[in-house]
This record gives sequence, C-alpha cells and structure tokens, in this order.
Amino acid sequence: MPQRKAPAKKIAAKKDAAQELLEFFEDGLKDMYWAEKALLKALPLMKVNASSAKLKTAIDDHIAETQQHVTRLEEVFAILGKKAKAEKCDAMDGLLKEGKSILKETEPGAVRDAGIIAASQKVEHYEIATYGTLATYASQLGHKDAVSLLKSTLQEEKNCDKLLSKIAVSEVNIKAK
Repeated sequence: MPQRKAPAKKIAAKKDAAQELLEFFEDGLKDMYWAEKALLKALPLMKVNASSAKLKTAIDDHIAETQQHVTRLEEVFAILGKKAKAEKCDAMDGLLKEGKSILKETEPGAVRDAGIIAASQKVEHYEIATYGTLATYASQLGHKDAVSLLKSTLQEEKNCDKLLSKIAVSEVNIKAK
C-alpha cells in the first residue's frame, strides 16, 4: 500500500521575520558576511590538503579575494547606514562541513584534489547565486553603489569557478583516473 504524504502546511514566520525587501536584503548580507568569514577559516585547510600546485595557488588567490569580499560587504553595510554584522549562514555551514568530510573520505593526491575542487565549486555556485540575488535586491532598492560592489564580487566568484573547472579538466581529473 502506498504511503500517504502529510499535507504541506504553511510555516509561521518568526517574530523578527523580514517584512520588507530591505530587511530581507540586510539578512542576506549578514548571511554572506558570516559565510565569507567562515570561508577565510576553511580555505587554509583546503590548501594544506591539496597536492596540485595550481590548486594551491588558486586557493591562495581566493583567500586574498575573499578578504576583499569581506571588505566590500562592510562597505555595503556602511552604504545602508548599518554596522556590519554576521549571522550564521546554514547553507555555507553545510557546504564547509561537506568539504571537510571530503578530506576524510579521500586519500591525499589527485582524488583528494578533485574532491577539494568539487567542494569548492559548490561553495562558488552558492556564492554566485547569492551575490546575484543581493545585487538584484540592491538595484531594486536604489543602492547603486552597493550594486557595483556586489557585482564586482559576483564576477570574481564566477572567475574562480571557471578557474577551478580549468584546473580540474586540464590536470586534476586526468591524474585522478
């Protein structure tokens, strides 16, 4: 006998739930501020566990970019007249935990490098989606300076994703066979 699914239910909003796009935008900024800071702590672990020189260099470069992303987010908060504040980003937390588990599940070498790239690209794709959304919100809210900052970060995230793909297909995945 097929199992019946429970009917979907509406979820009640928290007391401090966003009621306007500006509030939702600010919540997204807080998430990304936490996410970028958490990434700064996680990237050195990925670098030390990578074996490919190109991958290590890409991680080093992304650490420097991520520091700039934190600074840009602080600038966006300032544009809004707010103090930069981080709130735990459950999505990034999960992605970083998955990346750490990949290290445990792979032997050092090319296969681990492939795992590091896969985990890193999941992070990049999350960041690309989020920065694209935040830039759209900033535009709709009339914060042109914030749009520019968020789009700069968005482009860097896209570039990092492309670089990781290039390293994977030109070197790491070939060696991991």
